[in-house]
Amino acid sequence: MTTRRPVIGVLCCNEVAARPVQVVASRFVEPLSILAAATVLLVPAIAEVTDMLAVSHVLDGLLLTGSRSHVAPRRYGGTIGSHILDEERDEVALALAARMIEAGKPVYGICRGLQEINVLFGGTLSSERCSGRHHSGSWDAGYDTLFDHRHEVVLTDGGLLSIAANASRLTVNSVHEQGIDQLGFGLSVEALASDDGLIEAFSANPCGGDVLAVQWHPEWDAGRSPGSRAFFTLIGASLRRSAGLDVQGPATLPYLSRSTIGGLRGH
Repeated sequence: MTTRRPVIGVLCCNEVAARPVQVVASRFVEPLSILAAATVLLVPAIAEVTDMLAVSHVLDGLLLTGSRSHVAPRRYGGTIGSHILDEERDEVALALAARMIEAGKPVYGICRGLQEINVLFGGTLSSERCSGRHHSGSWDAGYDTLFDHRHEVVLTDGGLLSIAANASRLTVNSVHEQGIDQLGFGLSVEALASDDGLIEAFSANPCGGDVLAVQWHPEWDAGRSPGSRAFFTLIGASLRRSAGLDVQGPATLPYLSRSTIGGLRGH
């Protein structure tokens, strides 16, 4: 008898490729299936066609991914800048994440997803806090160049990430042009950039479901980095609890061979 996999929603972005399209990079999906042992459903970032309540009932958890766009400054009282915005995504991300959290279901964030969750909890964002240190330069330089831009983070002693990764420090990629200015209410710091003290990860458990977000991109090197594997293992455990399944870690399941994990790529 095969136990069903928990279901995680992955939020899309709005982009244009000759016509409006919903987009999610495949690299976000693969580790959710392989390392978190989850079934992935893509959630459109179109507010008028997305029934937040119905979708929250279907999902066991939610991942808010990274994106080239920024959260609109009006969402947190910031100043208007020249960055790419995706206000439809803002609307769906904040409303759906709120529904999931209120229902006691886990919500995870990567890069933009961390920023969205921080805003949801009443926090603010700033480009000045990054001052060009956390992004390699132009988006046109190529993804390998972007994601090879790395720095060290210090993990909070006794935090979720520190325990899961069995580490006090990680070297992570850095592909963002804004970051946390004021931390949202009730969020606990999980990691700080070692050079400038920027908050790089946080956690919470407001209504019984785990909330965890990182500013870096663990999906990029999930097949190589113990810290990245730990992030997706945490997602798997949260999803199984949310779905009422046993909480056996996905890394012990027979279909997760070493060669399968090693085959994860960030493209």
